[in-house]
Amino acid sequence: MRIRRIDTDQRKDVRKFIEFPFDLYRNHPGWVPTLDSEMRLVLNKRKHPFFLHSPGDFFIVESEGQVIGRIAVLKNNNYCSHHGENVAFHYYLDTIDDLQVSNLLFSAYRDWALANECDQLYGPRGFTRASGIGCLVEGFEYRAAVGIPYNFEYYSKHYDHFGFQKTTDYYSTYLDASFQQPEKVRLIAQKVAEKGNFKVINFRSKSELRPWVKEIEKVHEDAFKNNPGYYPSTPEEFELQAKSIIQIADPKLIKIIMAGDEPAGFIISYPDVAAAFQRTGGKLFPFGWIDILHEMRTADVISMNGVGLLPKYQGLGANVLLYTELEKVLRARPGLSTAELIQVDERNHRSLSDMESLGVKWVKTHRTYQLCVVGV
Repeated sequence: MRIRRIDTDQRKDVRKFIEFPFDLYRNHPGWVPTLDSEMRLVLNKRKHPFFLHSPGDFFIVESEGQVIGRIAVLKNNNYCSHHGENVAFHYYLDTIDDLQVSNLLFSAYRDWALANECDQLYGPRGFTRASGIGCLVEGFEYRAAVGIPYNFEYYSKHYDHFGFQKTTDYYSTYLDASFQQPEKVRLIAQKVAEKGNFKVINFRSKSELRPWVKEIEKVHEDAFKNNPGYYPSTPEEFELQAKSIIQIADPKLIKIIMAGDEPAGFIISYPDVAAAFQRTGGKLFPFGWIDILHEMRTADVISMNGVGLLPKYQGLGANVLLYTELEKVLRARPGLSTAELIQVDERNHRSLSDMESLGVKWVKTHRTYQLCVVGV
């Protein structure tokens, strides 16, 4: 058994890193592969925008020629600069249930962090701000949403064994398409709308949506800039994220709340194409794109991966209007059965309170871990 840093310029090494989870989770109904082209971009240090400003590497553990564990390690200089910290993230952690393997992975991670002048290990957290976050610790019976980590139940044991401590939980849940807000909330939303202080922008096509993507990003940054995990995206990272939104968008599932001429909030949701990703193995070619496009049109599940409101408009009725629009999104897609509300930060007390007051019960939990490595 040995661990080594892969050479991202070698196709064989890249293939080993990408293909290992297909062996680990073979035919597992909960695991959803990452889009193959996305993985290959992440492993291309000359093209992925992260590597324009920050370092990262990829490790695998092998035994008798077979990969039995992998991990990506990265130091996001923009995050560190924004927070005044020296933190090394990790992502794409996958391992068989063998503590010796995870110890090799975590030890390489620790050593890499120290060599890059980091004193904290934190994660799982990926290469862009839009990456899914955390290790799944509750809700293993549910299929993952596209871009959101899935792992076996034993992973938390491996974190604990190496000495990691919990930092933050992120909650997800499902809303039935028949979901309705209490009548008193409807009445409040109606009064807010009648006052005319806020209005809702709806979209019918991607061409209508495209000019607004940058405005959504601005609201997203303002809404979440005080969150502990926030850091600003570079223009190149924004372009990558915007392209991803446009590619999978159903414009009818995206809403913007306006306060006068200023965007005040948003709902970003899109068809859940996880089933197509499972069928195609995340590959677009030669025919995977046909399956994925079909799933975009026919999926009976949507993912809500962005619901935000500028802090200055919170408590003024805009939040009630926002959640009323959320209900309308559930009605906007014929044949819809379920919507998954994805990864609400446990420190986002207002959003948690708002959703719980509507009767929401969280069914998935993703956890981030941290470990101090000073003096190790």
